[in-house]
Amino acid sequence: MIVVVGEALADLVPDGADHLTVHCGGSPFNTARALARLGQPVSFLGCISEDSLGNRLRAALSADGVSLGNVVTTPLPTTLAFAQLDGSASASYRFYTEGTSAPSLDVTTALAALPGEFDALHFGSLGLMLAPLAEAVTAVVAAAASRRALTVLDPNVRPSLIGDRPRYLARLERVLSRTDLVKASVEDLAWLEPGIDPKLAAQHLLDRGPRIVIVTRGADGATVVSTAGAATVRAPRVTVVDTIGAGDAFSAGFLAWWRHRGLGSAELPDLDMVAEAARFACLVASRTVERPGASPPNITL
Repeated sequence: MIVVVGEALADLVPDGADHLTVHCGGSPFNTARALARLGQPVSFLGCISEDSLGNRLRAALSADGVSLGNVVTTPLPTTLAFAQLDGSASASYRFYTEGTSAPSLDVTTALAALPGEFDALHFGSLGLMLAPLAEAVTAVVAAAASRRALTVLDPNVRPSLIGDRPRYLARLERVLSRTDLVKASVEDLAWLEPGIDPKLAAQHLLDRGPRIVIVTRGADGATVVSTAGAATVRAPRVTVVDTIGAGDAFSAGFLAWWRHRGLGSAELPDLDMVAEAARFACLVASRTVERPGASPPNITL
């Protein structure tokens, strides 16, 4: 079982001048759905509202085969993200989080909901930015590391939600020491280490504990960085509808490919193997951006 911990929310995406389309979203939520569509056993751990949008989120998870056994139900309203698309169909977001469902997961509830057996954990995004969710995710990461589960971090930095940069970076430092693999976009790295080349910034992350850092570069593919060297893989050329969920699909593609072959943290130093997994992850991400919203593909491994 793979556990994905973090936020589930509703994405409001402009569709014409005066119309908004509601998509199920949240980076961990998207990752869990993508893993299920790639044939992986996966459970989502996070708070989901009992309102109509929350029911829609549950239905989407269930339809894709994601286990709801670790979902925590809350009466708080569903967290919202307003997506804005630029001329290249890349998305930026404004979040409405105060008093809503996603950030409300606390440490005690999270640890109680954590399944007894799992061999991989995916985390990051708002789960490292908003209280009390951030403390809950940090505790879950520690529990996963103690069980020797493969731990995968996608920072998915949202600067508008980080009011205290030093506190956020200190929290990131703590989880990095328990992380096996980091998937970070060039935008993430630019915020984490302004003015530093992404490859060098990735190497700095390696110094903090992970075995591998994969730098995603959108249409330019991805670069795998390890202590043994680096390898770059290309992304397929596609027509982009929007980039919502692309990074989440990449994470899911990598993890699905890796686990399908029975691999774990011990094999991560194999640069060639990691590059092959990253190549498949680029394929999954490219299929996702061809469709509106975070709608990952169904691919048989």
